[in-house]
Amino acid sequence: MTPADARRLASMTPDELREFLKKCGPRGVLWLDAAFEMWAADGQLPPAGEGWRVWLMMAGRGFGKTRAGAEWVTNLAQGTARRIALVSASMDEARSVMVEGVSGLLSIARTQRIRVRWEPSLGRLTWPQGTQAQIFSGDNADGLRGPEHHFAWADELAKWRQAEGAWVNLQLGLRKGPRPRVLVTTTPRPMALLQQIKADGRWTVSTSGRTGDNVSLPKEFIEVMMATYGGTRIGRQELDGELIADVEGSLWPREMIERCRCAPPPRFDRVVVAVDPPAGVGANADACGIVACARLGETYYVLADESVQGLSPDGWARAVVQVAARWEADRVVAEANNGGAMVGEILRMANSGLAPKLVHASRGKVARAEPVALLFEAGRAFFCGAFPALEDELTGLQAGGGYEGPTRSPDRADACVWALTELAQQRPSVPRVRAL
Repeated sequence: MTPADARRLASMTPDELREFLKKCGPRGVLWLDAAFEMWAADGQLPPAGEGWRVWLMMAGRGFGKTRAGAEWVTNLAQGTARRIALVSASMDEARSVMVEGVSGLLSIARTQRIRVRWEPSLGRLTWPQGTQAQIFSGDNADGLRGPEHHFAWADELAKWRQAEGAWVNLQLGLRKGPRPRVLVTTTPRPMALLQQIKADGRWTVSTSGRTGDNVSLPKEFIEVMMATYGGTRIGRQELDGELIADVEGSLWPREMIERCRCAPPPRFDRVVVAVDPPAGVGANADACGIVACARLGETYYVLADESVQGLSPDGWARAVVQVAARWEADRVVAEANNGGAMVGEILRMANSGLAPKLVHASRGKVARAEPVALLFEAGRAFFCGAFPALEDELTGLQAGGGYEGPTRSPDRADACVWALTELAQQRPSVPRVRAL
């Protein structure tokens, strides 16, 4: 394969690469499989430079974390004799996944025709140049107390039962050679240790990847998984490799959000679109929160997050009109501050027949949100789908008045709260039936 061929492979999309592999034939696929660095995703390759100590590869299931870890260790084992720690959640998993698994070290050795001696009774691998790798368990922190290593591969750190102690002992034992390093390959889970490692900007370099980035996985499997879990907490964590942690004191804990998902009912009594206008104009301005919610009887539903960003007042006001028409809304609710009156003017110009209700924020955002959060907690409010950006803002609203979300201001969350508040305050006199 020429350098041009390698560049072509690197520029292919996952779908294009799958089609290419189909045409290669068995021998071509085996050759390419051995040439890992030619086709590996960016997140599977070691970081550049020499200043890092921890490589954190936090990615979705099936991304190829094990293959990347085995390739990294195999490359390290080819030089002078070294000592490498292989740490997994248990001794059984270290053996069955990291060493003997389909993407493990023995498989890579066979692909590259390297004679490696594996001694299962000792949990030890030995390469021809003298490098030895020993397996350890993250469930036994004391097992890592004492041994010294040049390098370490820590697999599925989020599953270690004694993660804090095992990690500390592993770090203290990484003191052989001029540049000891550790690779952490894990699916993210909300744990303090992972957040601490990721936040260490001095020594940690992070890479990531999604399940769908692995060209070896069947396209049908990826489509089914995304259709089933895409956008949910499980999907974002297990498929997209996102580290999603609950904010302390959140009014909308992640577990509650997942519990409050449902399919939309066939009809609604009332639909309201709420808008939280942005404070500024341009690309750097906050988003314009636009959320559609509905009510059926005494149950409430979040239908859509149609928020926009970077539009002029005329632009986002017209977006509100389009959302109201699409959902056949009974009412548009808009905060009066920051140009909420603009919505009314555009609605009148569009002959929508909807007169917006302008509301004034006499209380703080969190104070307004608390009674709405209680509807979800009581099982009376639901999300008709997954709305990641909106949910991230909702989880950032804290009891007591704080906000620790991904944005400067919870514009989407505020619009959602305004819509559900309006629905809870008003009772429809005559039920209207509309299909989705």
